Amino acid sequence: DNKPQGFFYLDHRTVDGQHGIILDTYTTAGNINDSQPYVQRLDYTLATFQLNPIAVGLDAGYFTAPVAESLERRAILGVFGYRRPSRTKNTFKKKHFTYDAQRDSYQCPNGQELLYKTTSRDAYREYHSAPKECAFCPMRDDCTQSRNMKKVITRHIYSDAVERANQMRLSSYGKKTYRRRSETVERSFADAKQHHGHRYARFRGLANVQMQCWLAAAAQNIKKIALVMNYLRKIG
Repeated sequence: DNKPQGFFYLDHRTVDGQHGIILDTYTTAGNINDSQPYVQRLDYTLATFQLNPIAVGLDAGYFTAPVAESLERRAILGVFGYRRPSRTKNTFKKKHFTYDAQRDSYQCPNGQELLYKTTSRDAYREYHSAPKECAFCPMRDDCTQSRNMKKVITRHIYSDAVERANQMRLSSYGKKTYRRRSETVERSFADAKQHHGHRYARFRGLANVQMQCWLAAAAQNIKKIALVMNYLRKIG
């Protein structure tokens, strides 16, 4: 969704937050979601360079429950961009339903309790309303268009990690970290597109496009390292 139509590749980059040096560049097909290869590439980068980062800044495309939970398990603060909730035709959105952690249930705007029913293969817990109560509810038309008169609310098993990540995003440290992301990885991509032919794939096939990404990253890193070394020489 929200991607241009056509045949494309994606370059997933990990960039150093201090100097903007590219630590990893990984190519996938254009229809791969940003979040899918992230944790694997993060582990690869940490192992290769023996890094112990405090936090990582990621755009909204990476903001999924599994990524948020994976970062917590690695004791890394995840600072994500704001991700808009999916749109529905109903007047009442998920935010209008109150979650009770102790009872593990949701309460609808009319006071009905939605009870846990099952967990899907995608790791979402489902909370169902009682059709007999929904049938006579005066708010039903604003709540659900379901023919069986049942409202279903889903909650990922790692939703707690998502909520903590949202709190981090709104904190002063989170805002500062996310601004730094725009000065590093976004600038890195802009430089690649403007000066290193990154707007177009020069070859076909993942292996060949990966080679193009490596060459562009190497050229950019040579420039970055030269600037850093020159700066250190002047202040030394």
